[in-house]
Amino acid sequence: MTTDHRLLEMLICPICKGPLVLRRDDVQRPSELVCAADRLAFPVRDGIPLMLESEARALPAEEEV
Repeated sequence: MTTDHRLLEMLICPICKGPLVLRRDDVQRPSELVCAADRLAFPVRDGIPLMLESEARALPAEEEV
């Protein structure tokens, strides 16, 4: 299942209201929406973005945004 690109263009970070960037699935991690300003990654499970702060993964300082 894929996420609709029109939906992704409308989504913003629920914390800072800034833009999000989609990171696609790869071997190391599943798809996620990344907020560079807050250094948070929101997971996308079964094509559905989970936009809850409690579901977000904090990005370590050494991880590229």
